Amino acid sequence: MDDAVNLDETSLVYRARSRLSAWLFPPRCLVCAEPGVTGQDLCSACCAGLPCPEASCRRCALPLAVADDEQCCGACRQHTSPLDEVRAAFLYAAPVDGLLRRFKFHQDLAAGRLLAGLMHARLADADRPSALIPVPLHASRLRQRGYDQALELARPLSRALGVPLWQGLQRVRATAPQSELDATARRRNLRSAFAVQAPVPAHVVLVDDVMTTGATLRAAAKTLRRAGALRVDAWVCARVP
Repeated sequence: MDDAVNLDETSLVYRARSRLSAWLFPPRCLVCAEPGVTGQDLCSACCAGLPCPEASCRRCALPLAVADDEQCCGACRQHTSPLDEVRAAFLYAAPVDGLLRRFKFHQDLAAGRLLAGLMHARLADADRPSALIPVPLHASRLRQRGYDQALELARPLSRALGVPLWQGLQRVRATAPQSELDATARRRNLRSAFAVQAPVPAHVVLVDDVMTTGATLRAAAKTLRRAGALRVDAWVCARVP
């Protein structure tokens, strides 16, 4: 009984502190510094301007001019992919592109928390997997950057959706930055880059920040398929059109 009372008191204190913190430090938009809305560091105008795709290919998340029953782009109609479904919360355009650059290259973890919350709101209707898998950085890149941006997006998504994280996927080979390569070089760059260190759940979702050609996600998905995954999807914060 005493333990239950203590837990209730702790919960009340936590809520009181949270309300006081929100009152003393109200949210400010990370894009334009105007007051935030609905407890987010984003104002109503910037929220209304988020680049949400109206229709996109279900296999690669590329924006479609017109959605049809297949909902696939021309390239995905002609080629198979190890990814069953790809969902992008946003297009890689303002203000999301700026927030992602600050998060990925300038250690702005507040921008990362905001983006993770926006991803949850946009992807909450997606099929629930057995586990979320953040696309891992190689150890050398992790030491250089200090944090894994995909993990920082996947961790709050895991908590919000009640889906466990699975970190048995590892990047075992250091690769050149994908942003510096063309599409063909990106595919070569990722050969044998990933390995699996534990039994893979049946249905998994890869989580990453930006999808450009999709080479990284497909390479990771192939590795997971070979390790026994029956369905591999991907959720990304933004898709480059």
